[in-house]
Amino acid sequence: MGKTKSKSAPGEPVAPQIVKRSLILLSVAVLLFVGLASRILILQTAGYSKYEQKVIEQITTESRVSATRGRIYDANGNLLADHVTSYRIFLAPHRIAYAQSEANRNGEGIDYGEIIALHLSEVLEVSRDRLREEISKTHYLDRTIARNVNEETADRVRELIRDYSLQSMVGVEAVNTRYYPYGSLAAQTIGFTGSDGAGLYGLEYAYNEQLSGENGRYVTARDARGNAMPDEYEEYIAARPGNDLHTTLDVFVQSALDEQVRTAYIEAGGKNRAAGIVMNVKTGAILGMSTYPDFDLNDPWTLDEQSMQILSESGLSRESEEYAAMRRELLLSMWSNKTITESYIPGSTFKIITAAMALESDVVGLEETFQCSGSKNVLGFNIHCHKRKGHGTLTFVQGIQQSCNPVLMTVGLRLGGDRFYDYLEQFGFLGKTAVDLPGEGGSVLISKENFTDLDLAIYSFGQNFNVTLLQQITAVSSVANGGYLVTPHLVDSITDPDGNVVWKFELSEERKTVSTETCQTVSKILEEGVSGDGGAKNAYVAGYRIAAKTGTSQKKNEGSVGQYVCSTIAYAPADDPQYAVIIIVDEPTAGILYGSTVAAPYVGAVMKTILPHLGVEAVYSAEELEHRAIETPDCRNLKKEDAIKFCRENGLEMIIIGEGELVTSQSPVPGTVLEKESGKIILYFGETISAQTVKVPNVVGKTPAEANKLLVDSGLNVSVNGLRNHSNSAGVQVIAQSIPEGSDLPRGTVVEITLRSLTDEDLDEP
Repeated sequence: MGKTKSKSAPGEPVAPQIVKRSLILLSVAVLLFVGLASRILILQTAGYSKYEQKVIEQITTESRVSATRGRIYDANGNLLADHVTSYRIFLAPHRIAYAQSEANRNGEGIDYGEIIALHLSEVLEVSRDRLREEISKTHYLDRTIARNVNEETADRVRELIRDYSLQSMVGVEAVNTRYYPYGSLAAQTIGFTGSDGAGLYGLEYAYNEQLSGENGRYVTARDARGNAMPDEYEEYIAARPGNDLHTTLDVFVQSALDEQVRTAYIEAGGKNRAAGIVMNVKTGAILGMSTYPDFDLNDPWTLDEQSMQILSESGLSRESEEYAAMRRELLLSMWSNKTITESYIPGSTFKIITAAMALESDVVGLEETFQCSGSKNVLGFNIHCHKRKGHGTLTFVQGIQQSCNPVLMTVGLRLGGDRFYDYLEQFGFLGKTAVDLPGEGGSVLISKENFTDLDLAIYSFGQNFNVTLLQQITAVSSVANGGYLVTPHLVDSITDPDGNVVWKFELSEERKTVSTETCQTVSKILEEGVSGDGGAKNAYVAGYRIAAKTGTSQKKNEGSVGQYVCSTIAYAPADDPQYAVIIIVDEPTAGILYGSTVAAPYVGAVMKTILPHLGVEAVYSAEELEHRAIETPDCRNLKKEDAIKFCRENGLEMIIIGEGELVTSQSPVPGTVLEKESGKIILYFGETISAQTVKVPNVVGKTPAEANKLLVDSGLNVSVNGLRNHSNSAGVQVIAQSIPEGSDLPRGTVVEITLRSLTDEDLDEP
């Protein structure tokens, strides 16, 4: 049996091994304590902010306070773009997961995810599966479930949040939604905003920074159950509203332009959109800018009817990628502003510029004569006039008015390529206009180095090169305003939310294109082409001196054989020009395809509507006064002798039916417009007599004189729409009548006939 080691007696020295071991253990303990103390110190000092922030993130919810987007006004203070309050409903999946874990830990037996999915799906009409899917994305703090929610629905969501203590898990955010009071008015020009409220197209995009303002934020604190906590963590930073735009657009002018561009496109069977601009020639202010087909700015993701038809006829499956891609392309096309993003061949409207170049350079005299045989040979190439048999002998002025290509080629070649190209730069065709819109394109020209005499000859009458609609009206406006190239613009001023002006458009020193004398000469030539027997007579408006030029250019793109662009540009009054109007129809297919028939009547209609509104007073010539239409007076209840005298004073012939002292009725009714030369008023006397009825004859295709005789002989009155002073000109026909053939009407009823000059004085084919 072994011996056992006895314990040390008191007072005996401790073994060295024990001392060493104790020291080691003590050192480890001290090190652990120091490490733990250091860690605690770090957490309480250097790491405090970090962990405090983590706690704050767990208990606080931050909501965005959307800034009110600035408004957009027209020149007269009409609201073009406003904001209305709608609501965004969103989930906080991370907070839902946290609240659920707390509920599970406390054994509460509640399923927040199912409560939200069940009740929110009923209120928002969103599927439960989608809600469950969003709730499962627990690494997110904000998942949008619905946008543009109305006040009533938002209140129901708030009630749900209160009833189930979902304050930290479901949010309702007030959002300022863009609203456009005029729907499709100037759609491509004004543009629209995306789901995030930022501008996507047009002025909304160009001035997005000014319009947006700055969002604010609101921070609130809740515990895991959604109960409010002390407000020391709450914070509110107010949003700063955006600035307001005050544009040069005029709702009245824009509406008139939209209507005529749309009508021109529909009646001509256009295939590649139509467009138009109304501009102040002296300032560059754009009063109207239109592209058709247009779209509703309040619903920009819905295609126009023509695009929908193209998509429908594509034969593509709605679920296919090809269908989606095609729809995207059609939307992009619909949203684009044709007046600035696309270029076109200007055709004979460019002859205004060539004429100004030639007169300014003194390479031609007004009465200089030319011979037009129907073509001109340049460098071995035979280039045709639109009148293949030729114009014969004509002056330079007549060459412009009758749109003779050989005359323009001759004076263009006299200018020479270098000088012609320098003028192109002077008139702004080598650069962009710098209009305040996104996506502006430019001209497509042969380089100066490669510019031959053949190119010069063809360019001189506006063929084989491309410009934008805005470039063309800006260049022609410089001829109208005395020779200054203005900067086209749409925004006149910007004001802050308090109404203070923070920016104002200022007219800058613009470059001179040609002399004032040259401009006045060209304007006189163009005016005579409207009021006389030129090709632009369909743009005529009684009482106004209109200077105009029409154009029919042949497209040269691949696959565009036989396709044309029909256009007309005009400005008025010709003796002191104020406003210019241009309209084009791209690829018309119906009727007579000339700019004089497809575009000129609608330019004239715009002028007739807007000039009185803009304060331009009509001044009638003696001839116009003689042919001017008159309104029927109100003869009812007048004595016979007074009625007869009244009608004679108003220049009306009378037909008297019945016996009696007083006029009991009349036809047409008071205020009806009649032609002065042939208008008759039927006066009924005595007891009520049944009005005699007559049948309406067909006068479409007739000359004005033939139509007038047929209608008057039938016992009807006539009202003329367009070309009243040109009714005896060659080529003028009735293209429409207001009441169909065979209709039975009371004798004396007015039938309106629409006149057009159907000549081909603007067809440009090299």
